[in-house]
Amino acid sequence: MIDSAPALPAATWRDYLTLTKPKVVSLLLFTAVCPMFVAARGLPPWLPLLGVLVGGYMATGGAGVFNMVLDRDIDAQMRRTAKRPLVTGVVTVRNAVIFGLLLSAGAFLVLWLTANLLTALLAWSGLLFYVFVYTAWLKRSSWQNIVIGGAAGSAMPLLGWAAVTNRLDWMAILLFALIFLWTPVHFWALAFLVKDQYEAVGVPMAPAVLGSRRTLQQMLVYAALTILASLLPFALNQAGWLYAAAAVPLDLLLVFKVFNLYRRTGEGQDVDRKAALALYKFSMLYLAVLFLTLAADRTLPLTLPF
Repeated sequence: MIDSAPALPAATWRDYLTLTKPKVVSLLLFTAVCPMFVAARGLPPWLPLLGVLVGGYMATGGAGVFNMVLDRDIDAQMRRTAKRPLVTGVVTVRNAVIFGLLLSAGAFLVLWLTANLLTALLAWSGLLFYVFVYTAWLKRSSWQNIVIGGAAGSAMPLLGWAAVTNRLDWMAILLFALIFLWTPVHFWALAFLVKDQYEAVGVPMAPAVLGSRRTLQQMLVYAALTILASLLPFALNQAGWLYAAAAVPLDLLLVFKVFNLYRRTGEGQDVDRKAALALYKFSMLYLAVLFLTLAADRTLPLTLPF
């Protein structure tokens, strides 16, 4: 009698939700919505806001689906990603591709109909850049992968700004630059935690290629540039003291955490994993609070009765 392989359980909505990388999308979506309040100098119109929430999730989620399709070979070899639906086979490649295409097409239509064509094109530009430039090309070919590839996630403020104004102003470009400069500090902190896994699958993330010390030197530079970008809205009179009161301590904490990690890491040594994890978690809080405070700074004076 020939034994047959056990049948895989049927895919559920949770498996398809996992393909969209909801934890990553939530922060990206936040950086699209907050600039809408900044651009509107108050509450943005409800229809574009709803469109960015729905269409923005679909666009970034679709990018996540295609990322998992293209990376399923290395995902299978890394502990962090070994249980993703395409690796376990719960979701087939064919179904994932169809799902990704539906999300991408749906995102374009939703953003076009609820906001404008520029917003839809910006969303697709970010999606295509993430899939083809970062995932298909840079991720496996250069340690600068996350630096250049970070432009995809950095496009979210452009999307939110365009949904309100139907144009791109210099303030939107500044918010793009802020996320672009923040990304290496955020992602390399995570990369330290799985450096051995990246080395095993041949993905040239900076900690695996440059080593811990040189990567931290790069992170110090990007942290300094991030701080500069974060203070420009106040320096250029585009944000008030509420924003400055949040940005200054956040900036000090960011540079302290990166410098502390650098100071404690000798040449040829691995970083302290606990400190790297703390930096990674703080970097997410840093960006979220910075964008939230900027939105509040531009909104509250116009909405409060006093």
